[in-house]
Amino acid sequence: MYGMRGAGMRASAAVLGAALLAAGCSSGGDGDEDAGAKITQQPKSSDPFWVNPDGNAAKQVAAYEKSGKDDAAEQIRKIAEQPTGEWIGPENPEQEAKGFTEAAEKADRTALLVLYNIPHRDCGQYSQGGAADGNAYRTWIDGVAAGIGDRPATVILEPDAVLHLVDGCTPDEFHEERYDLLKGAITKLKSLKNTKVYLDAGNAGWGHPDQIFEPLQWAGIAQADGFAVNVSNFYSTKDSIAYGKQLSAKVGNKHFVIDTSRNGNGPYTAGKADENWCNPPGRKLGESPTTKTSDPLVDAYVWVKRPGESDGTCKGGPKAGQWWASYALALAKASQ
Repeated sequence: MYGMRGAGMRASAAVLGAALLAAGCSSGGDGDEDAGAKITQQPKSSDPFWVNPDGNAAKQVAAYEKSGKDDAAEQIRKIAEQPTGEWIGPENPEQEAKGFTEAAEKADRTALLVLYNIPHRDCGQYSQGGAADGNAYRTWIDGVAAGIGDRPATVILEPDAVLHLVDGCTPDEFHEERYDLLKGAITKLKSLKNTKVYLDAGNAGWGHPDQIFEPLQWAGIAQADGFAVNVSNFYSTKDSIAYGKQLSAKVGNKHFVIDTSRNGNGPYTAGKADENWCNPPGRKLGESPTTKTSDPLVDAYVWVKRPGESDGTCKGGPKAGQWWASYALALAKASQ
């Protein structure tokens, strides 16, 4: 344990609207609007990822507008109009992946999907769970792949899965299987025509790249497009780039993406060290998602964690993954 278990204990947050799963989402190109909050896509040239016009933030904008809270609506719009990761749930992976990628393709964008279902996930903490066993996980991955098909997708694969093998959180008896599952997932997803895969690789605050580069290799990083850093965490973009570049040099100069969703003020340091990752106060949104980054090794800034969704039942928050309007509003108001 290194004081902070990286992205730790985030929720899959895979509560989905039936309309989206049916891919009937009104998420067309740059000019199309949702009937509620009127959410549009970002310019494809700088931000090719799909904005979900039916997400929790968009619904909150519509609710605030309906109740005459225009100022609050405009604040939450800062979140609603940016693309965020869609976390695929455990029950209907093919249906969900199909719904998201079809809606994204209809809008001429790329779906950003997060796969977080590895067995023995989160070591019994707020987001504990995951597939029942290895075979269940392989079947789930097969479902995700079938749902994506040939449509464009960028996948963030298994936040914390490698990190928890390194920091002692995941018991030794599960290590061999986990490496095999991750390698198999990368192979399966990379067999798809238009899917990019970034394996989660921790963050700038948990430890040193020397501790994780070999485990990443054992997990199949060579076959992936790269790795992801700072998922659901708060480390600055500058520190995340430094960490990622150190790690890249040890894994064949692989490219990486950075979760900038909530890192505008950097990490919280005033609380208990082992819970500073969980709903910390005083944070703000980070750089908007874009593929135009400040470093050639950084493929994109992405919002993997959906701002406004709780990290867990800490600091007054609701259950992990649930929308928390007051926290979302605080993030947005801090981000002028």
